[in-house]
Amino acid sequence: MIIIAFSPNTSHLMPRIFCRHLRHCAPIMCIAPNRYIMYQFVRRGHIATIYLSLRAIQILHAHGWKFICVQGRALPRDMLRCARKCRTCVALCKTAIRYNAPCVITPSGLFKKMRAIGAHDLFL
Repeated sequence: MIIIAFSPNTSHLMPRIFCRHLRHCAPIMCIAPNRYIMYQFVRRGHIATIYLSLRAIQILHAHGWKFICVQGRALPRDMLRCARKCRTCVALCKTAIRYNAPCVITPSGLFKKMRAIGAHDLFL
C-alpha cells in the first residue's frame, strides 16, 4: 500500500504560478504498524526521507494535506536511486506507484487521475 500526500502549499515559485489548488505531492510508504516513510522531493537529484507516525499524518491532514491510498502497489526496492532521475514531485509519485501517464504533470492532475482510477481518500 502506498499513500500519496498532496499539499496546498509549497516554497517553490513555479508551482505557485502553474498549480491551482494542490501544489505539492509526496509518496508515503508504510514500513511497520504506525510507522511511515515520506519521500519528499526537494530538488532534482535530492530526495529527503522523513519518518512519520499516524499522529503526524493526522496533523498534516489538519493543516490541509489530502491523502490518497493506492492499494496493490509497492515502492520499487531502489526507490531513492530511481527518484534521482525525477525532475518534479509528480514524477516522483508516478515513479513510486509505477504509473506512466505523460499528460499528468501537476499535483492536481495526479489527484484527479488517481481518484478516477479508483484510489480512495484516507480522510473523508
